[in-house]
Amino acid sequence: MPDLLPAERFARCLKLVLKHEGGYVDQPRDPGGATNLGITRKTLARWRKVTPWWNLPKAAVKSLTSDEAAGIYEASYWRRVEGAALPAGVDLALFDFAVNSGPDRAIKALQSRLGVKADGWIGPLTLDALKVRIAAAGVAGLITSLCDGRLGFLQRIATFAIFGRGWSRRVRDIRLAALAMAGAEPLPPQRRTDMNMLAGYKTYIVAAIMLLTGLAGLIGIDIPNFEGHAPASLVMEALAFIFLRRGLKSDLSNG
Repeated sequence: MPDLLPAERFARCLKLVLKHEGGYVDQPRDPGGATNLGITRKTLARWRKVTPWWNLPKAAVKSLTSDEAAGIYEASYWRRVEGAALPAGVDLALFDFAVNSGPDRAIKALQSRLGVKADGWIGPLTLDALKVRIAAAGVAGLITSLCDGRLGFLQRIATFAIFGRGWSRRVRDIRLAALAMAGAEPLPPQRRTDMNMLAGYKTYIVAAIMLLTGLAGLIGIDIPNFEGHAPASLVMEALAFIFLRRGLKSDLSNG
């Protein structure tokens, strides 16, 4: 597929974003309030320079046109995340993240994954770090990590019990579409085989037996099934098993 012009890339991404936004809604449990095409009353008031925002009638939200909505998305979200400067796939993932949860949060999530200062603004340093990351590890891992982090944030929101199913479906669909745009295959779920090898409390039980046997050997008591094993070695191996398992568990829980 030939490279798309910036306007074409924006239109392609916006089309996918709008698939999840729908028409006019005024859900009392939604903190966004009256919303049309994903544009909230407060966002529209800010765009039209109406202050305070509640002076903008809900009827104005209901009559919002698709052209005006596209202008808001381009100026307040696409340009804000420097969508035209991002690689295909990353542009969609970050753009939709920004629309759903705010540009500042989305940009900082990206920056934290690139190891640059998370200041909420994409500049030359962030773009350079992005190029280095993709050159070294490809784009699929970055898109996946960005979407995983986004879903983790959504799951911590109080209204997740109400809107979580739709949010989760949106993140899943955007992840797949972004990977397709990037020409990347979805990453397979990580198989924690190392943890399976050292699973549960069985490891601790075996290690405890080895430790006690080694200590017994050090004081002159021979255990038949462990003859031929140096007591000091048994002690060291037992401690190694214990600390190895604890290290693996800590790494996996923080991963």
